[in-house]
Amino acid sequence: MGIERTLADRKGRDFCELPKETITNSSKSKKNRRRHKKAPVPPVQTLFETCKDVFVSAAPAVVPPPQDIQNLQSVLDKIKPEDVGLKPDMPYFHTNGSQRRPRITYLHIYECEKFSIGIFCLPPSGVIPLHNHPGMTVLSKILFGTMHIKSYDWVVDFPPETPTTFKPPENGGSEMRLAKVKVDADFIAPCNPSILYPADGGNMHCFTAVTACAVLDVLGPPYSDPDGRHCTYYHNYPFSIFEEGLSIPEEERCAYEWLQERDDKLEDLEVVGKMYNGPKIVEG
Repeated sequence: MGIERTLADRKGRDFCELPKETITNSSKSKKNRRRHKKAPVPPVQTLFETCKDVFVSAAPAVVPPPQDIQNLQSVLDKIKPEDVGLKPDMPYFHTNGSQRRPRITYLHIYECEKFSIGIFCLPPSGVIPLHNHPGMTVLSKILFGTMHIKSYDWVVDFPPETPTTFKPPENGGSEMRLAKVKVDADFIAPCNPSILYPADGGNMHCFTAVTACAVLDVLGPPYSDPDGRHCTYYHNYPFSIFEEGLSIPEEERCAYEWLQERDDKLEDLEVVGKMYNGPKIVEG
């Protein structure tokens, strides 16, 4: 019963009996440790380091392991607008009467052959038209605002004799291909990051800003024209324009649409690049 008290008394005496110089040096050492405490790692740096690990073997149509995707999703989920230097009142998120269409701003953060990181800033009613991500795994995080997302996957699971493509009349342009709607809904920040894969998860999608909003995008691998990973835009048409040979129940037909590559000049899209002014990424 008295052992604890004796031990405490002994510790007290031992401390008190230390030379004054030793006590002073110990105090200074603690102060130095406090003074040299490492600054916290910026969230965008953590994102960069995680991307390096997740996409270390990035190649077209190669999906990282589920645990790696989950880790990256968790890192993205924690990032806030202020972590990348954004505020809703910035000029990126406003329009003026002289603009024929809302101008979208892209803030480039980082890109290498394995992955890219960037932010799309959309004013209200801003639209990124329907486009694809060939051979890519993409994670998107809405940092603030409300956005409508509509996404599709190509139909590949019908019987072989079922026509899932058709050539419209002579003046109809390129071939049309059947796609299934994966998502068609509004998303309000904060919400979970979305993930799309090379062959599923909504590889083709369209963004429409319901309110001013910002989207943080991670692509692995990034777009690359020399490697055949160029961005293709599409028109979408209702399933009813061509039903021949397709035995889809009436109640399910609203989940299918025909997509056709666009060969116009995308007059409904204007994207400008601006300098990213958030915390800088340090490569090591």
